[in-house]
Amino acid sequence: MDTMIKAWTPREIDAMLDRVLLTVEKPGRYTGGEHNQVVNDWNAAGIRVVLAFPDIYELGMSNLGLATLYDILNRRVGILCERTYCPWSDMEAVMRREGLPLYSLETHHPLSEFDLIGISLPYEQLYSNVLNLLDLGGVPVRAADRDASHPIVLAGGHATYNPDPMADFIDAFAIGEGEEVIVEVARCIEQWKGEGGNSRLELLRRLARIDGVYVPSLYEVAYHLDGTIESVKPIEPELPARVSKRIVPVLPPPITKFIVPYIDISHNRAPIEIMRGCTRGCRFCHAGMVTRPVRERKVADVLAAVEDIMRETGFEEIALLSLSSSDYTRVQELSRAIGEKFAGQHLSVSLPSLRIESASADLMEALKDNRRGGFTFAPEAATEHMRRVINKFIPTPQVIETTREVFSRGWRTIKLYFMIGHPSETLEDVRAIADLAKAVLHEGRKLHGKATQVNIGASTFIPKPHTPFQWVPLDEAENTLAKQQLLRRELRGPGLKVSWSRPEESLLEAFLSRGDRRLGAVIYRAWQLGAKFDAWMEHHNPQAWQQAFDEQGLDPNWYARRPRPIDEVFPWDHIDIGVTKKFLLQDFLWSADGKTRVDCREHCFACGILPKFKQMRMNTEVDAWECPEVKPYDRRGSKPVSVNEVIPLQVVGV
Repeated sequence: MDTMIKAWTPREIDAMLDRVLLTVEKPGRYTGGEHNQVVNDWNAAGIRVVLAFPDIYELGMSNLGLATLYDILNRRVGILCERTYCPWSDMEAVMRREGLPLYSLETHHPLSEFDLIGISLPYEQLYSNVLNLLDLGGVPVRAADRDASHPIVLAGGHATYNPDPMADFIDAFAIGEGEEVIVEVARCIEQWKGEGGNSRLELLRRLARIDGVYVPSLYEVAYHLDGTIESVKPIEPELPARVSKRIVPVLPPPITKFIVPYIDISHNRAPIEIMRGCTRGCRFCHAGMVTRPVRERKVADVLAAVEDIMRETGFEEIALLSLSSSDYTRVQELSRAIGEKFAGQHLSVSLPSLRIESASADLMEALKDNRRGGFTFAPEAATEHMRRVINKFIPTPQVIETTREVFSRGWRTIKLYFMIGHPSETLEDVRAIADLAKAVLHEGRKLHGKATQVNIGASTFIPKPHTPFQWVPLDEAENTLAKQQLLRRELRGPGLKVSWSRPEESLLEAFLSRGDRRLGAVIYRAWQLGAKFDAWMEHHNPQAWQQAFDEQGLDPNWYARRPRPIDEVFPWDHIDIGVTKKFLLQDFLWSADGKTRVDCREHCFACGILPKFKQMRMNTEVDAWECPEVKPYDRRGSKPVSVNEVIPLQVVGV
């Protein structure tokens, strides 16, 4: 690999596609030309951007973030924006055999001809695919090997809140929300090009001065003798010691002119983000910490978007998305309004991520015409003790009562998502998962008999950066296997179906999400050894990863399964999410005592968002942020709890 691919014109690529597409699976992945795609004049553009999702077309086309940035960029004068996705193995074999470069779907230009490649990284298992995508596109895989003639490679998404494992391959990271920063990056490159564009280093320096942009080559890492991080510091004095995430103060209008695919995709529906952020404070949840503060869209804006989507796309299913959709303060009003406005139009509405304690009977009744799928809840733990540890406390009788209500309103399938491997978990806590699932099945059979189905997901908990559990280790493989075997024994029989992740897949996610800059050599070598599509069970190659670690003299378990001292400098500490490390440490210590926090909408715990975005809040309309964590007092007028009341500053060291 690191293939040298000859220069191809779009016409030559078209001719080759005419020859080869009928020899591969699902040629509709590779043609472009879909309804609502945007094709701008290549020669008239001041800057040319290609947005890349490093997995197959079906997954990338379902990604709302990429679709949103595509819409935003193509609305800007002088910016051309196109798309690309990873080819499946059969198409990659054809491309490497013929020397065909990876190209954009809109105009079939090779990736190497663009000025900016924007890569979405929602999860860590995509890292090896990024290398493969760049190599197929004719772009040097290592950032250090690129010069002024090569595109800038920018990455963003949830997996970039710990960016340094990918520092060898990415020129710049957009930390946080991308709606505004992607335009600023594009304009910066456009200006640099207009001035002659001779020095790539100068361009990187300019990019690093944009709020929320982290350029790893302009920061240096020092290590202690034991391999832990001593410091991460900028090499130029004008750069910030910590790069703060970007947020948009008010959610922009939802995208409505979605590209309509030729083939079925993983989520063949139109998503609308109704709320961003979460106030619940689940200690395992990376997204809940990094997306604060909460911002909501108005009901009228969502209704208008639904109407536009139906007119522009023909989609008949709308997904109303957020981390916890039933926590949207106007969810019942919205559900009723959609039901009334679009009655008789064969519109299906889904509300993923419902919380058990907030899924009211009224809301379920409003969704009564959408019973074709299962009703999904995520208790995450089955004992009240474990729910206190993870700060997702729901009394078990309330779980049973809510599922009873769901069954009574016509649903026959309920999906329950749990995690195994939480801190302090025992086999009895795991056995309780089986007991709870059986109790739910029993409730369903009272109404639906043998037609009742309970599906149980039992994924392995991965301690993620920027969460209260970032100090805890990944559970040992033998413990995970014992818990999975227990569930396999206990959840046999009709009406029950259980799934889980393999320990080797959990280890991969853990060491990639918790790693440092030295993992770059491991990722590169694993890719050379054939690692790609690591999120696909049939393609995951643990032997390649272990060999890569061995050759670099590193240990994956050191990254994944080592408890972290409370004063350790993490590889991601130079990334500022707005939630302070002091707050996260306090919450970690509270978890050991089973001490919980109420919803931030009921009481502010001074997580750090207030001072971080105080000025932005002052300049934003009053009802845009539906979260008292950004207000000086909670809605009952009580004083926020100060972290320093519990943790002396000198203990934390940050």
